[in-house]
Amino acid sequence: MVTGVAASDRRAAVQQSLSVAAATGLYAVSFGALAVSAGLDLPQTAALSLLMFSGGSQFAFIGVLGAGGAAASAVATAGLLGARNGLYGPLVSPFLRVRGWRRAAAAQVTIDESTAVSTAQPTPEAARTAFWWTGVGIFVLWNVFTVAGALLGDALGDPRRYGLDAAAAAAFLALLWPRLGARVARVVAALGMAVALVLTPLVPSGLPVLAAAVVAIAVGWLRGPDEPSAAAEPEVGS
Repeated sequence: MVTGVAASDRRAAVQQSLSVAAATGLYAVSFGALAVSAGLDLPQTAALSLLMFSGGSQFAFIGVLGAGGAAASAVATAGLLGARNGLYGPLVSPFLRVRGWRRAAAAQVTIDESTAVSTAQPTPEAARTAFWWTGVGIFVLWNVFTVAGALLGDALGDPRRYGLDAAAAAAFLALLWPRLGARVARVVAALGMAVALVLTPLVPSGLPVLAAAVVAIAVGWLRGPDEPSAAAEPEVGS
């Protein structure tokens, strides 16, 4: 029955969401520890995760401050990187269909991970489930482990030695891998990776990702409209 398939899709979406949320949330230990070492106190560190809630922007912010940069430069850099989240709205709004306070809540958790997991789902219902489980799951874990990292501070040492910096990337790769079946997807992935690798030692952190995204946008623009993803199809039922 259709309900059985829908339930199976939702269970799979929840499992994927929890995996990504756990891998990403744990990495916040690194942010908390590095933020304190950059000169922020515990309330400032916690406020960044609670309000900004964008890992790339947060790391860029404390990176500029830690290097002796001005607060205005840190805000500008973080804002530039965080602007990409605004591009995700048109992707997720068709299947979310939220209004009022839920719209504001959805905006807060519209990040790389929630967008990637939700748009990879086969149905709008599963996409909606994946979006909220991923977004809220990461939000909770990210803030909890930010505080833990800030409190542990020097006792923790460099969190990268535990492999936490690779956990989120590994989760993303596992999510991306099934979508590389088409030749054009593999070409775009290869071009984006090449651009990011070339730019990484030359420009500030985060910008290589934006440049790689420009490659994907350029390829999509040259190819013209593609078939809509299943997650963006009109919703059936409730």
